[in-house]
Amino acid sequence: MDPARISELLQPFLAASGEDRSSQAVSDPEGTALLSPEQLSNISIYIDLLLRWNARVNLTAIRQPEEIVTRHFGESLFAARHLFRSPQLDFSQAPVRLIDIGSGAGFPGLPIKIWAPNLHATLTESNHKKATFLREVIRTLRLTSIDVFAGRAEDFPTPADFVTVRAVERFELILPTALRLVAANGSLALMIGEAQVQSVGERAPDLQWLEPMPIPLSSSRVLLIGSRGSERAGSGRTGVNQTD
Repeated sequence: MDPARISELLQPFLAASGEDRSSQAVSDPEGTALLSPEQLSNISIYIDLLLRWNARVNLTAIRQPEEIVTRHFGESLFAARHLFRSPQLDFSQAPVRLIDIGSGAGFPGLPIKIWAPNLHATLTESNHKKATFLREVIRTLRLTSIDVFAGRAEDFPTPADFVTVRAVERFELILPTALRLVAANGSLALMIGEAQVQSVGERAPDLQWLEPMPIPLSSSRVLLIGSRGSERAGSGRTGVNQTD
């Protein structure tokens, strides 16, 4: 898929607002957090792989490339921008780990890794065909500091600084596992329907939740970020945005 068209389709999800615009680089006068040519190329290659594999492995019900960009990559990168406000964060002195629960075709974990290449990511996926696809994307894009756990998230032993959950079956059942995997002072990012927000607060009262952020081009889906510990949300290390 043409990288220029990908960039155009992603702009609603990466457009900066308020505080973000005040810190945008001079080279970005429109206030849009633009992806680099390499990142756009990686997304283009990823889409080609997804379409090819989807013909024989059921990775996504969405078949149109442009809808794949907006529904899958757009939502994932919207989360990435709010978790990591700068895509060039340097984690070399304090490595930061992310666990993506039930990655499926790789969303949101792989796009977040493309956005923040210095992040260490683990994609959990119990379906072995899907896990094989994830490894193929990682190999093709030559991504480093990323691995695939081909098993149930319930069996993954190590907490992480960030945990992400999107479009998983039996959401209410996976939430306790997600909470267990959030490290001290860590954050949990959920991409869910508005109707689920209240139940999340009731089931996870020990996390400090930001206001739900409506996902662009969606009528009912939101990004909900909760943090464990008073210093996590909005800190310079995490880049969680409290004011968006």
